[in-house]
Amino acid sequence: MAENNSDAFYSKLRKQLSATSTWPSNYLYKFIVLSDQEKINSIHKIFDNMGAVIESKKSKNGKYTSVSITVNLKNPDQVIEKYKEVGAIEGVISL
Repeated sequence: MAENNSDAFYSKLRKQLSATSTWPSNYLYKFIVLSDQEKINSIHKIFDNMGAVIESKKSKNGKYTSVSITVNLKNPDQVIEKYKEVGAIEGVISL
């Protein structure tokens, strides 16, 4: 069931991105993760060698870290591919 929901979500996202953006385009990802340096590094590695601008900011109490990534991508399929790669990291919330 969850697989069907994610397929529907990504299909809708692909249509929205195609309709609202001209490709290639800069895309801003925002993720929230526990302040675990290993998980933060895993997110960074997914965007290595892509010219991405990555900013990280810890929450007030330091328990969570927000990671914002701006990267130039060729098409909506690349956007979705990166969401799926980051989604494989346990505990990451995509905004």
